[in-house]
Amino acid sequence: MLERPAAGERAVIVQLDFGHDDIPELLEEVRLLAESAGAAICAEVYGPRRSPDAATYAGKGKVQEVAAQVAAQEANLVIFNHELSPAQERNLERILQCRVIDRTSLILDIFAQRAQSAEGKLQVELAQLDHLATRLVRGWTHLERQKGGIGLRGPGETQLETDRRLLGKRVKLLKERLVKLERQRGVQRKARVRGEVLNVSLVGYTNAGKSTLFNALTHAGVYAADQLFATLDTTSRKLWLGEAGNVVISDTVGFIRDLPHSLVAAFHATLDATSQADLLLHVVDSASPARDEQVAEVNKVLAEIGASAVPQIMVLNKLDLTGLPPAVERDEYGRIQRVRLSARSGEGLPLLRESLSESALEKMRNGRERLQADEYSLTPDSVLDPGSSL
Repeated sequence: MLERPAAGERAVIVQLDFGHDDIPELLEEVRLLAESAGAAICAEVYGPRRSPDAATYAGKGKVQEVAAQVAAQEANLVIFNHELSPAQERNLERILQCRVIDRTSLILDIFAQRAQSAEGKLQVELAQLDHLATRLVRGWTHLERQKGGIGLRGPGETQLETDRRLLGKRVKLLKERLVKLERQRGVQRKARVRGEVLNVSLVGYTNAGKSTLFNALTHAGVYAADQLFATLDTTSRKLWLGEAGNVVISDTVGFIRDLPHSLVAAFHATLDATSQADLLLHVVDSASPARDEQVAEVNKVLAEIGASAVPQIMVLNKLDLTGLPPAVERDEYGRIQRVRLSARSGEGLPLLRESLSESALEKMRNGRERLQADEYSLTPDSVLDPGSSL
């Protein structure tokens, strides 16, 4: 497992600008990530750059600036809000004389802290091991000097190969366990499909308010907090909608820009439930200045997991912060496109329930029509003539 920063670890944040327009939002996001991991931010270093430096990512001058902040603030951790190669991490640690982690390591650490279920813990460990596999050599830097010289042959290389073999065995075991859990989840989904129950998944950018909305709808008591990745484990509950009957609503892990591919792969079983849903409630923090970029990032991940074709209703949450009234917006065909509400205050929740009821009733009608079509598809030859002899 990757080392996890201790609570209150003093961190310097590094954010470089390669021509982005949303640097303030990027900085705010990495601050939230660092605080969610338990780090105490003592300094921030940022500035423009044309392209990453091959050896240290930030370039000589900027690395010296980071080193000055590390010394002045007595920091023991540097967080790059970028993806670093193993060699860049190793070079930076050598220069800065403290631990250096990148955005992927930071997100993996938060996931490791948040996972509660057995499946969630397995998924996080698999993602961490996948990330660690590329960095095994960091513990064996003396091998760089190994050119066949006396006294440097054998043991180090053997230990590295042993580590890789043990790592491979652990990864294989985790994948086998996850496949078993995925099969169980698939059986549960098939049972719900047979019952013609509308399956709804809450999706959205992390900290958009999905868990707060889930609790407001189902009274489930799921942990909800103003922090990134408060929810990792998928939770499903039934919601009674009167005439429309029960629907199943699932709260899922939040997405974020540059979500590590290893996490997407490891959480395939969980995210697969999203691609199998009948309807997605795409929860958006309507008060965020970066909401358009966040919507685009969520849709990008949905496309990656094969859920881009699942119908969506966009839930514009946090209207208590925007001052707008609750409302339902429809397209030119009368289909519901957006619902504006506040999950915290409850304003607009009846509108969302009505929208879900409308979708559930439509699924019921479609199911009955398919059943009738199947009955009419029976050919006359398949029906035994009462007058015929056997």
